[in-house]
Amino acid sequence: MSNDALQRLTETLEARKQAAPESSYVAKLFHKGEDAILKKVIEEAGEVLLASKDGDNAHLVYEVADLWFHSMVLLAHKGLSADDVLQELARREGTSGIVEKANRT
Repeated sequence: MSNDALQRLTETLEARKQAAPESSYVAKLFHKGEDAILKKVIEEAGEVLLASKDGDNAHLVYEVADLWFHSMVLLAHKGLSADDVLQELARREGTSGIVEKANRT
């Protein structure tokens, strides 16, 4: 997914925050609140695990896309975006995972 696609999705999610709940799936999720969004993130994470165990790469990609999407809905709900995550990944770039984890404690 290109940064352009992430930007377009971010803009769409922001627009859905103000939309009537009956107008779209995302607007309905925003209207239901954080618990409903978190439930979807957990559900999609489980589906990623099952797809991986099934060994069907196309299905895995499909489920990861759902997980990313719902994670982006959660970020938008919190006033964040994929750009915030990309900045964090860039910050970690070139740092050993062991070192990065040790720095958190």
